[in-house]
Amino acid sequence: MMEEQVFTVEEAGMRTDAWLAEHTDLSRSRIKELCQEGRVRVNGRAAKASLKLEAKDEVFIEIPEEEPMDALPENIPLDILYEDSDIIVVNKPKGMVVHPAAGVHSGTLVNALLYHCRDLSGINGVLRPGIVHRIDKDTTGCIVACKNDNAHRRVAEQIADKTCHREYMAVVDGILEHNDGVIDAPIGRDRRDRKRMAVTEINSKPARTHFTVRERFDAHTLAECRLETGRTHQIRVHMKYIHHPVTGDLVYGSPCTLMDTMGQVLHAYKLSLIHPSTGRQMTFTSPLPDYFEELLELLRREEHG
Repeated sequence: MMEEQVFTVEEAGMRTDAWLAEHTDLSRSRIKELCQEGRVRVNGRAAKASLKLEAKDEVFIEIPEEEPMDALPENIPLDILYEDSDIIVVNKPKGMVVHPAAGVHSGTLVNALLYHCRDLSGINGVLRPGIVHRIDKDTTGCIVACKNDNAHRRVAEQIADKTCHREYMAVVDGILEHNDGVIDAPIGRDRRDRKRMAVTEINSKPARTHFTVRERFDAHTLAECRLETGRTHQIRVHMKYIHHPVTGDLVYGSPCTLMDTMGQVLHAYKLSLIHPSTGRQMTFTSPLPDYFEELLELLRREEHG
C-alpha cells in the first residue's frame, strides 16, 4: 500500500526535509531516503532534501507502507460486547494499541483479534486487518472490527457519512461554563511537534466535537462528548483548545494530581451503527472502567469535603 500526501507551503525559507519533518510523522532521515528514491516532488519535480522551499510551493510525498511482518495471532483476553459473522465489538482496555506500527509489533488489539476470530477483513492490509476506526492507546471503550470486506466497506461508509455515532465520557480540567456546546475547529499536525495534533488552518481538516456537561466538581468537569468527525486525537485537541484539557492527558495537558490515571481520562462508552448485513440499527455500550469510577469518587469526596 502507498500513502500519498500533498501540502502547500505557507512560508518560504525551510529545507524540504526539515519542513516535511514538521508536517508529517516521518523522521528527517526517512524523508531524506524518500527524496533519494524520487518520492518527494516540489511543483511536480523531484526534490532534494536540501531544496529551500518558497511560499505557495506544492510539496508531494509518496510514502510506501512499511510492513516488516504480518501481524501474528496472540492469545490475549478480549472483553467482547458483541460478535457475529460480520462484526465484533470490543471494550478496549487502557494501554492497548489498536494495531501494530513502528516499534509496536505485539500485544495489540489486532494480535488479539487474529487469535480469536481468524477471519478479518483485508482492506487495510496485513498490519491492520478488520480495523475501520481507532481509539488511542490510553483511551478505553467501544471499538468495532469487521470480519469481511463487505462489512468493512459498509461500516467505513457510515463513519464517512456520519451515520455511525461514537460517544465518549471525559473528565476535563476546570469548570465548563456552558451545559452544552459544539467545538468547530480544524485539526492538523502541530508544526512545532510532528507527533502532536493542533487546531490550525494550515494543512488541516474540518473537525466538530459536541459536548454536554454531566457533572461539575471543584476543579473538574465530567462531560459527554460526541464526535461528528473522527480526526486523530480530536477530543483531546479540542478540549485543550478551549482550555479544558482532558484530565491526565500527558500530551495535551498534565498528570492528574489525585491519582495515577495512566493517561487521559477518556472512555468510548457508546457506539451506534447500522448492521452491514441486516440493516438493523445497533447500539453498544461499555461501562466506565474501574479507574474512571475511582477518580469520580475522589472528585465527589473532594467537592463535599
